[in-house]
Amino acid sequence: MSNQSLYAISPIDGRYQSKTLELNNTFSEAALIRYRVQVELAWLEMLADTPEIRDISPFDNTTKTALQTILSDFDEQDVERVKRFESEINHDVKAIEYFLKEKCAAIPAISPHLEFIHFACTSEDVNNLAYALMVRDGCRVLSSCMDQLTHAIRDIAHGNADAAMLSRTHGQPASPTTMGKELANFVYRLERQSRQLNQVPLLGKINGAVGNYNAHGIAYPEVDWPVLAKTFIEQRLELDFNPYTTQIEPHDYMAELFDTTARFNTVLIDFCRDIWSYIAIGYFGQTLKQNEVGSSAMPHKVNPIDFENAEGNLGIANSLFSHFSEKLPVSRWQRDLSDSTVLRNIGVAFAHSLLAYKSCLRGLAKLRINRATMENDLQDNLEVLAEAIQTVMRRYQVPKPYELLKDLTRGQKLSLQQLTEFIDSLPLPDEVKQKLQSLRPHHYIGYAKKLAQDV
Repeated sequence: MSNQSLYAISPIDGRYQSKTLELNNTFSEAALIRYRVQVELAWLEMLADTPEIRDISPFDNTTKTALQTILSDFDEQDVERVKRFESEINHDVKAIEYFLKEKCAAIPAISPHLEFIHFACTSEDVNNLAYALMVRDGCRVLSSCMDQLTHAIRDIAHGNADAAMLSRTHGQPASPTTMGKELANFVYRLERQSRQLNQVPLLGKINGAVGNYNAHGIAYPEVDWPVLAKTFIEQRLELDFNPYTTQIEPHDYMAELFDTTARFNTVLIDFCRDIWSYIAIGYFGQTLKQNEVGSSAMPHKVNPIDFENAEGNLGIANSLFSHFSEKLPVSRWQRDLSDSTVLRNIGVAFAHSLLAYKSCLRGLAKLRINRATMENDLQDNLEVLAEAIQTVMRRYQVPKPYELLKDLTRGQKLSLQQLTEFIDSLPLPDEVKQKLQSLRPHHYIGYAKKLAQDV
């Protein structure tokens, strides 16, 4: 950790800086500036390629290469130059325009046409597309880690498909399952949310000050601007086109995306709490690291800190995502600026999510299943076979099977002798009695093994 990071207000840029570095090039101020440059250059090239706009010609390969170099070589000095413009004029997007005019003045094919930079654009034409590109790249980072996490849980589920364990409904002993099946439940839930995340369209607009192509149409009425905008957004930027907006793209897709990410995170909170609890009752142990300390006072402690860290970070992320989803789609009349500072915090929510996913992965790598503890728990709770016995009794029309088992087992521990005597007393065929008497909780897992293997 650098000295500078030690004084950061946010732990994202301080304590956790090294764990979220892959998001720096996506959500930082420098990254936002670079995305804006990308949009402005792509729009300039699109205008030049439009036949109806005869005042600027399509760029040759040399000119295109020069424009590409502005973006590919965009560095810290360029960021500082943009920020100097901003400090003088107090406008972050106009600063991009001035910066690009300065850069393009040295390109012969563009220098006579500098006013086509930011042509017919309002700031939000650039901003909404820059943020859409940012969110797309950020989602790729999150999705990759989501996939790693889901695969890791699936591997444990497959490896423990037959590891019988006691269920606990309402915290009380219930019909047996397997550890693999319980983890498979989470795999299915997490995959469903990550799949929905990847299906959310990332929308963009480039239709002027109030969404009507006012300036566009007055300058070049012969151009079909809605078609041009759609082509630009879908083909040049590979985003989805929103044809109906005010000055701003209304951010509905962001709310959809953030809500989906929050649902993934909520499922993961549920997972972390379950694993934490399984560690607490000894179903899982954790691999020890020789130099680690679990407590400043109690030398024996091996705490489930990775799952606790994940739970905390997921909570922070979801609080932010919830605010984003509630706030961003709401804008007074054709535009207010209250979304601007909120949008700048998107990366914070992504970073807390990423931290949580990595903590979970770290915790999963430490887990070691304790089948002996699980087996002992099953043997100590023979009463969970009551469901099986009363269901078989129903098949053979034995009167009041539920009530008989309730009297025998509810709130009581059941010994093997009691169970055997009860089964012997039932008016059932001998072969059925024998089957029930040989039944043990670790046998009574239904389709759990297959369900775990199939996930």
